[in-house]
Amino acid sequence: MASDTELLDVLIIGAGISGLGAAYRITEANPGVDYLILERRERVGGTWDLFRYPGVRSDSSIFSLSFPWEPWTRREGVADGADIRDYLEQTARRHGIYCHIRFGTHVLSVDWDSATDTWTVHCESDCGATTYRARFLFFGSGYYDYDAGYTPDFPGIDEFAGTVVHPQHWPEDLDCAGKQVVVIGSGATAVTLVPALARAGAKVTMLQRSPTYVAAGARVSPSTEVVRKLLPRKASHRLARDKGAVLEGVVWFLCRKAPHFMRRYIRTRVIKELPEGYPVDVHFNPRYDPWDQRVCLDADGDLFASIRDGATEVVTDTIERFDATGIWLASGTHLRADVVVTATGLALQALGGVRVSLDGTEIDPAERFVYKAHLIEDVPNLAWCVGYTNASWTLRADMTAKSVAKLLSHMSSHGHAHAYPHRGDLPLTEKPSWDINAGYVQRARHTLPKSGTKRPWHVRQNYFADAIDHRFDRIGPEMVFGRSAASSTSPAGAVGTLA
Repeated sequence: MASDTELLDVLIIGAGISGLGAAYRITEANPGVDYLILERRERVGGTWDLFRYPGVRSDSSIFSLSFPWEPWTRREGVADGADIRDYLEQTARRHGIYCHIRFGTHVLSVDWDSATDTWTVHCESDCGATTYRARFLFFGSGYYDYDAGYTPDFPGIDEFAGTVVHPQHWPEDLDCAGKQVVVIGSGATAVTLVPALARAGAKVTMLQRSPTYVAAGARVSPSTEVVRKLLPRKASHRLARDKGAVLEGVVWFLCRKAPHFMRRYIRTRVIKELPEGYPVDVHFNPRYDPWDQRVCLDADGDLFASIRDGATEVVTDTIERFDATGIWLASGTHLRADVVVTATGLALQALGGVRVSLDGTEIDPAERFVYKAHLIEDVPNLAWCVGYTNASWTLRADMTAKSVAKLLSHMSSHGHAHAYPHRGDLPLTEKPSWDINAGYVQRARHTLPKSGTKRPWHVRQNYFADAIDHRFDRIGPEMVFGRSAASSTSPAGAVGTLA
């Protein structure tokens, strides 16, 4: 067994947007902090390294998805996945974060020792079993299972003689040119993937049980381009970031407060994108209101263009069964396929599937409420980062990172070695943490920590309300601080009284 006996101030799990952002903000507020990032994969990027399917890109403004402290310098506001990953790697190197990352390290379990106010972290790496010790843990591991996406149990799928692939694990050698490809699903992944496959020479059918809201948007914003030419890089990035956040927020607000108006507005725009007489209400007019599920961005109208060009067909129906050559639908139609892509969603999980124990007793994070959207009830010195469902991930990830940095500073200045939120006897009504009805959310309502209906135990999907709260945030009375006898006599570390 390999062992790392060094006691770290902060251990960050994940080298994607959340983990890199946490490293920057924590060290910005706590110079000299001793930290390490453990990354399961061999490169930085997280989601943007994992997903390699054709056309993978951001489905929100890259200016708000990128870091506020590291400007996005490319022209496009909707960015390709490979460019995002390169941006993250360059950022990690530029700010001295890269040298703090240990790749190929899969965190399996963590155990809190209240006698010493430390976490023991058990991992698997190329060197075998590895153990780390840390005073504080930050989970930047996202909210879904990296090992497997969600694929329904389709009847007869084992009989299919072609290729079945989930976008989460796209084979590098899969060539779809000249082939009949059926993409099952019409969410954000499918809307991105389908036109990319069509451009690669595939004949594509997008098969959906029910329609999804799809709105065309430009990859490059002319107004943003003007601003970037007139203003210095940091100032223009800030303005473009604020513009992206405001636009996304306004659209979400209107969808929630004026759903009938937005339904008509989106429908009108879709009609303009499609051939005259196209059955828009069959394929692009959902039964639910906008933002009950995500409104999918069609960058430069690529999906609509592939439909107009005849390279893509949309079929709205349910699957009866597979056979050797394709899919039988409930209507009696048979879809021939050489390749079937199951763009059917993610499998959610909390804390990257890591087992969490307190003094040797395993706990279920899903049975506990979450405090200020990033601390878990009665779990000391542990934060986790989850972004918004209706806006760019980084908007909340950055607030989370700054809140954790502030908490560490408070602990250091007051001589505390542990901190955790405690609701005591406060009665809380539980509500879903995510207020969308997407399938992957509905399947996993009891997978993530619980949200209450009142702050600070309420997980909101409202960036602007959260931003106001964050600006005036104070250490609340719900927080419990202290230090064990053992930690009181241990030598001081880089964060002073965190030791």
